Amino acid sequence: MTDTTASINHEVKLSLQPLLTEAQREILTDDAFQFVERLVQRFASRIPELLAAREQRQQAIDAGALPDFLEDTAHIRDGNWHIRNIPADLQDRRVEITGPVERKMVINALNANVKVFMADFEDSFAPAWDEVLDGQRNLRDAVNGTIAYTHPETGKSYQLKDDPAVLICRVRGLHLPEKHLLWQGEPIPGALFDFALYFYHNYKQLLAKGSGPYFYLPKLQAYQEAAWWSDVFSFTEDEYGLPRGTIKATVLIETLPAVFEMDEILYSLKDHIVGLNCGRWDYIFSYIKTLRNHPDRILPDRQVVTMEKPFLNAYSRLLVRTCHRRGAFAMGGMAAFIPSKDPERNAWVLDKIRNDKSLEAQNGHDGTWVAHPGLADTARAIFDEALGERPNQLDVSREADAPITASELLAPCDGERTEEGMRHNIRVAVQYIEAWISGNGCVPIYGLMEDAATAEISRASIWQWIKHGKALSNGQVVTKALFEQMLAEEMTVLQEEVGTARFEQGRYPEAAALMAQLTTSDELVNFLTLPGYDYLK
Repeated sequence: MTDTTASINHEVKLSLQPLLTEAQREILTDDAFQFVERLVQRFASRIPELLAAREQRQQAIDAGALPDFLEDTAHIRDGNWHIRNIPADLQDRRVEITGPVERKMVINALNANVKVFMADFEDSFAPAWDEVLDGQRNLRDAVNGTIAYTHPETGKSYQLKDDPAVLICRVRGLHLPEKHLLWQGEPIPGALFDFALYFYHNYKQLLAKGSGPYFYLPKLQAYQEAAWWSDVFSFTEDEYGLPRGTIKATVLIETLPAVFEMDEILYSLKDHIVGLNCGRWDYIFSYIKTLRNHPDRILPDRQVVTMEKPFLNAYSRLLVRTCHRRGAFAMGGMAAFIPSKDPERNAWVLDKIRNDKSLEAQNGHDGTWVAHPGLADTARAIFDEALGERPNQLDVSREADAPITASELLAPCDGERTEEGMRHNIRVAVQYIEAWISGNGCVPIYGLMEDAATAEISRASIWQWIKHGKALSNGQVVTKALFEQMLAEEMTVLQEEVGTARFEQGRYPEAAALMAQLTTSDELVNFLTLPGYDYLK
C-alpha cells in the first residue's frame, strides 16, 4: 500500500485520505491527481455560491412565490441563436441505456441494441471510494476495447462486441462531495473528480476513434450552474490544446427550477451542449421538493404520476420545442420497468413501454432511455417507426403549439393518495436505502429498476403528506405517528419477503432509521444521498 501524496510536492494543497493500492494508482496517477488539483483550485470555490443561490430561491418559493420564467433573460429566450454542433456519432440517439459502472453491466450495456450507454456515477451508483476508482478503470478499459469479465461462480465470460454503443459518462451532481480528497481541509466536489478522471484517461483514445469526451450533467437548477460547467470544459480544452467544443454534454432537466431556464442553460453551454434530457423521476421529486410548502400542489401516489399528466406532458413538449429551436436534441425519459419471466406480466410491461415511448416519439423527442437491455428492442421499434429514414427529429419544431405557460408546468396533479401507495413507498424506499448504504445504487424492486430518484419521490411524498396533514383515500390522516406505525409493520413484511437470513445479514434497521429521519424531519432534506454518504467507506 502506498500514499499517492508521496510523489506530490509540498506546495500541493489537495490531500488524499486513503492509501492507494497499486491498481488504484493506475487510475489516480500523479498526473491525474494534479489535473484534479488544478480543476479544484480554479473551480471548487464557486460551488458553495451556486448551492447557496439554490437555497435563496427556495426560500422565496417556501414563502409563497411560484417558479416562473426569468424576466432579465428574456433576450436569450427571444434571440435567434443555435448551439455549436453535434458530433457525427451522437446524431442518432434513438435509444439509450443507463446503468452503474460495474464491470459486467458496462459490457452488457455497451453490447445492447442501443445507440448510447450512459455510464453512471450518480443516481444509480453508491460512490464508495473503491467502487469509484473501479468504475473509472472499467470505463477506461471499455474505451480501450480491452474490458472483459468472467463470472467467478458460473465461469461465464463477457466481452465487447465489435460495434458497441457510444459511451457517455454521467458525473455526480454539484451537491455531492468526494470526502476522500480534501482541499484546504474540505471535501472536494465529486463532480470535478468524476469529470477529471474520465476525461484524463479517455479523451485521446475517444478522439482517435472518431468519438469524444461526452458527459451527462445532472441536477442543474439554474443557468449559472451550466455556465460554471462551460468554464470547466473550456479550461480543460485549453489545458490540453483541444479545439473549443471538443467536450460535449447533455444536461438533464430534472429539477423544477431548471425547466424555466432551458433556453438559458443551452445558451450558457452553447459551445459544448448537444441536448437536454427529460429526467422525469428526479423532476417529479423536484416538483415535490420545490413546492413543499404549497398545499395545493401535493402529488398523489407515485404510481399514477405518469407522463400523461398535464404538468409532465407540458414539460416534455416545452423541452422538445426549446431544444429543436436551438438545434439541440430533446431526449426522452427513463422506462424503469424490467422484463418479467411471467409471460402475462411481461406482456403488460412491454405494453407500458410502448405506450410511454409512443407518447415521447409523438411529442418529438429524438430518443429515449431504458434501464434494461431486454427493453431496448421494444423502445427502439417505436422510435424506428417514428423516425423512418431520419436519424433524429430535429425537424419537429412544435412552433405551431400554443406557448406553454408557467401555470401549465406547475399544474396540480389529480389522483388518489392510498394506504397501499404509502406502504409501497415505505417498502421501496427502505429497500433502496438499504442497498445504497451497502454499496449498490441500482436495485430491481417489484419489477422496476429503482435508483435514488424513485426512492426520493417515495420519502418526499410522505414527508409532504405529513406536513400538510393530508388524508388517504380511506380517511386516515397522514401523521408522523401513522408513518412510524406503518414503517414498523412494513419492516415485518420486508423480513418475510426477503427472508430472515438476508434481512439479518443486511442493513435494514439502519435503512429504516434513515428513512424515519428523512421522513419525519421538520425540514425536507435536500437529497437522501447526502446523509447516506456517511454510511459509505
